[in-house]
Amino acid sequence: MGVTGSPTNINQGTRTKGGIGESTLRPDGILKVTGEFAYSSDMWHEDMLWGHTLRSTVAHAEIVSIDVSEALATSGVYAVLTYDDLPAAMKNYGLEIQDTPVLAHGRVRHHGEPVALVAADHPETARRAAAKIRIDYRELPVVTDEASATAPGAPLIHEGRDDHHIGHVPHPNIVHRQPIVRGDAEAAEARADVIVKGDYYFGMQDQAFLGPESGLAVPSEDGGVDLYVATQWLHSDLRQIAPVLGLPEDKVRMTLSGVGGAFGGREDLSMQIHACLLALRTGKPVKIVYNRFESFFGHVHRHPARLHYEHGATRDGKLTHMKCRIVLDGGAYASASPAVVGNASSLAVGPYVIEDVDIEAIALYTNNPPCGAMRGFGAVQACFAYEAQMDKLAAELDMDPVEFRQLNAMEQGTLLPTGQQVDSPAPVAELLRRVKAMPMPPERQWESAGEHADVRALPGGLSNTTHGEGVVRGVGYAVGLKNVGFSEGFDDYSTARVRMEVIGGEPVATVHTAMAEVGQGGVTVHAQIARTELGVSQVTIHPADTQVGSAGSTSASRQTYVTGGAVKNSCEAVREQVLEMGRRKLGTYHPAWATAELLLEGGKVVTDGGEVLADIADVLEDEAIDIELEWRHRPTEAFDLRTGQGNGHVQYSFAAHRAVVEVDTELGLVKVIELACAQDVGKALNPLSVVGQIQGGTIQGMGIAVMEEIIVDPVTAKVRNPSFTDYLLPTILDTPTIPVDVLELADDHAPYGLRGIGEAPTLSSTPAVLAAIRNATGLELDRTPVRPEHLTGV
Repeated sequence: MGVTGSPTNINQGTRTKGGIGESTLRPDGILKVTGEFAYSSDMWHEDMLWGHTLRSTVAHAEIVSIDVSEALATSGVYAVLTYDDLPAAMKNYGLEIQDTPVLAHGRVRHHGEPVALVAADHPETARRAAAKIRIDYRELPVVTDEASATAPGAPLIHEGRDDHHIGHVPHPNIVHRQPIVRGDAEAAEARADVIVKGDYYFGMQDQAFLGPESGLAVPSEDGGVDLYVATQWLHSDLRQIAPVLGLPEDKVRMTLSGVGGAFGGREDLSMQIHACLLALRTGKPVKIVYNRFESFFGHVHRHPARLHYEHGATRDGKLTHMKCRIVLDGGAYASASPAVVGNASSLAVGPYVIEDVDIEAIALYTNNPPCGAMRGFGAVQACFAYEAQMDKLAAELDMDPVEFRQLNAMEQGTLLPTGQQVDSPAPVAELLRRVKAMPMPPERQWESAGEHADVRALPGGLSNTTHGEGVVRGVGYAVGLKNVGFSEGFDDYSTARVRMEVIGGEPVATVHTAMAEVGQGGVTVHAQIARTELGVSQVTIHPADTQVGSAGSTSASRQTYVTGGAVKNSCEAVREQVLEMGRRKLGTYHPAWATAELLLEGGKVVTDGGEVLADIADVLEDEAIDIELEWRHRPTEAFDLRTGQGNGHVQYSFAAHRAVVEVDTELGLVKVIELACAQDVGKALNPLSVVGQIQGGTIQGMGIAVMEEIIVDPVTAKVRNPSFTDYLLPTILDTPTIPVDVLELADDHAPYGLRGIGEAPTLSSTPAVLAAIRNATGLELDRTPVRPEHLTGV
């Protein structure tokens, strides 16, 4: 063993590389950019069948009859299932409220609701057979907004509700209501020198992940099923799937397959139960892959919202009070609406100090498409409205909009309207200062090419609609407040199993969690944490599955914080066992084993002074250390249902944007030239990934500002644009320059001082773009997205 003789000191060249703070490359990066990465839609199994879901063609109707005989008679069809074929007493599912039927029974409540399933030997055979199913509908009146949902005699979307929210909502068509009341807004209104009011509308946005819903269910000999699927939360899926199949959870084994984006849209179930039902019925593996049309109906969307805000301020620019009412359209089923309401209400004030507030947020049941989790989760809609209000107030007071925000900015120690104190850095004013200080992009860049002007730099781009006539520049600013992690008393934890052993003479760590890698880079960060804590260069990330404890959802900007915290915690426990093993085996060789602070670094056991005591491989020999532990952040608590008071969130994140746009005021075309961002990340565990997350969130916010919206017919509640032909997404040609200024102010309560980062930039980019367009045009613009007709009046 290499432990005798004079101890040596570890040097810079032998320290473990690829730990936290480094821009380590993604292990799946090359495979993805070369097209070799296996996504869930690429899975294959011998003798597998293809599943297809038949969906309702109307938004609200009684199902009079279903005739599947012609579909069953189709050559190549192995099974056709309807509600009556479900095997268990539990026939509904849901994240919180189990109100969503696996297959419609008696009535359909939204356009595109699943009604029947088909399994066949070819995907086109399954589709043709599904088209032969005859359903007789008797259409019912549709509920599409607050007025129709709460009118006397309004049709009840869910009759006989018995969930725990029903006791505190004023109408059964309201999913959840959360007021936030602090101080006396009425009295404070009397002290205001200036009062501004606004009514705002935020459109329905789709997550628009590029990898459609897909999965493969394989029946097993023990009567269970193995499901390979793209999801955001394996254990939540398992909790909902097993009861509907009539199976214990240990007979439903789930493994994460390649995920092509999520953004909240995979937090609810889509095809998981359907594939399992067909596999168990036929005894064969069944694969389901949605096309893009099906995907628009197969997952929830961002809640559209109507928001009324009132703010007051003194003549010297101090905010006096705020009143607001937020109405979120949750669609036909609850999904995550109760939690979205909690976020929208508790974050409705934004990153500002306002002592007197009166806030109400509700989510409706309607016959519109179901809405649930999407990046920003209720805070996005509120940020759009309160930032428009800040610009209105600054204009009324003849103040610079950035300086007005800085004057009222919250900081560490601020009490929020919920009564919770912000107990970590809140550098709102500094982020605004930084983003304002960034260099401005050159004006009229299309002229820099002279006679060969690049029309891509103009509004309208390659459509070649303008050469600069009527083009006006505008600049706008915005800043947002977002919570991190699950809130309101939810037991938010994660589990990590870490194994340390010697393979080929080298110490190797294996990290096993159920975290869903959806593109956020968690697999990279987990390896970085293991290298940092265990001092090994070789780290294997085990595929995510349900054979290890829950990691919670890949949402709420929580995974690096919570599952990263779990990996760190388990690594620390493994390290202590390694050191204890070393003390037991080698302690007599050097007194430092008993007296010094010991670390694992560069594959060796070292003192905190850098003195090498042993190779880790010599300590472990042929033994392995395997530890699985849960880790939790600080507890939160539910908001009071009357006042909204409570320590509801564990952490807050902040980002500020400056948008520079050029608008063709004659044609109503907008070109976003630059979206500069400053964000506090606490600690950048992987700086390159941090910048990528900020830029991605920024573009998603820009999308809802100028182009993205699911259009629902207000009369029929049917979706008008379920395709990427008609639902417009920003492409690389629409993407502006996105300079990023990363601030690192540690949160002492979080692992490594980190702060969840993925959602905050989605909040402030939208209102910054709208502010810039207002600055260019002088128009009020109180809705998203802004369309050409809103700018031209046509």
